[in-house]
Amino acid sequence: MKRIMFYCQHILGMGHLVRSREIIRGLTKDFQICFINGGEIIQGFEIPTGVEVINLPAIKTDAEFAEQQVVDDAFSLNEVKEIRKNRLLEIFDQFQPDILIVELFPFGRRRFSFELIPLLERAKSNRSSTKVVSSLRDIVVAKPDKQTKHEEKVCHLINKYFDMLLVHGDQKLVPLEETFSRVNDLKCQLYYTGYVVQEPPKNPVFTDEDRKIIKSDKPLILVSVGGGRFGHELLECVVNTAPFLEKGLPHNIQVFTGPFIPDSKFNELQAMAKYSKNIHIRRYTPYLLNYMKKADLSINMPGYNTTMNVLTTGVRAMILPFTGNQDREQSIRAEKLSNLGIVKLINHNHLQPDYLAINIINYLKKQPKKISFDSGGVEKTATILKALVVKQKAA
Repeated sequence: MKRIMFYCQHILGMGHLVRSREIIRGLTKDFQICFINGGEIIQGFEIPTGVEVINLPAIKTDAEFAEQQVVDDAFSLNEVKEIRKNRLLEIFDQFQPDILIVELFPFGRRRFSFELIPLLERAKSNRSSTKVVSSLRDIVVAKPDKQTKHEEKVCHLINKYFDMLLVHGDQKLVPLEETFSRVNDLKCQLYYTGYVVQEPPKNPVFTDEDRKIIKSDKPLILVSVGGGRFGHELLECVVNTAPFLEKGLPHNIQVFTGPFIPDSKFNELQAMAKYSKNIHIRRYTPYLLNYMKKADLSINMPGYNTTMNVLTTGVRAMILPFTGNQDREQSIRAEKLSNLGIVKLINHNHLQPDYLAINIINYLKKQPKKISFDSGGVEKTATILKALVVKQKAA
């Protein structure tokens, strides 16, 4: 069986980890997989059976992407970097992958060049016949004042190290050229796979709390903000809106703050919601998709995976894009879907409890438009990679 080494580094949220997990789910039938996780471990987050998982000493970042931080204080950042670099090379030499997949790099994660460039050099050395693939979401992000230099560096690194670029999106909906102008300068093979969508757990083990909400006859308002390191102002506004809704709208509000929310903020939200009977607050669930299928309304931030869940379930959605660090990814996605009438776009000026309550009540009366898009990213990625190793063998 052919071997794939898959590198994923999540530093702020958990979207990259979720998408990578879904991709490898589609690869397990045909490949032996070694999955490298460079970010924090999330309790309850399951990787498909049969996949070897190696967790590097975790590195994260602050909400403004200003600095890298180690999760384990026993080592300095420089020590962790050296440990990780050597560990990646050791894994590569032991596993000898036919394909090395690097998620996001070099379109992002260039702060991890300290370990990725040595790994890519090893993969492209004469001793190795490994094919190198970049796994990329639909929208590329760079600061406007640095776009030219950013694209120049991306082209250099792609053309030097990579055999293939997989764009996990639909070219008809969001062409790569929309956020990366030098697509024609990329010399590797480029494929659009369609969007990677999540598959609900086959044998969910619901808690009593899960069953109480999912099986309830009351309308459900679902609120989520991804990993939980940002989006706190949305969570606070929803909690303060609950009393306004409780008076005239029979419903449950289920809030998932994200596993990375600081304890102090989580406890603050719990205290704020103490006297509201219509709201329930938890950090994380592996069954978010089940909740979304049940929900009458989803209030969330439009990261890649959450947006795919919204589109595949057809739930009404009110979305607040993340705009920190001059990041336009979520804004681009949100504005496109809002203009198509698929979601309702909210902004920070709307985060007033009475105003949000009115918007929620009014939007629950409307039916959002549907959209047709390529959601075959998991299957198509597997097909493309199987063809790649067949070509490799023939060569």
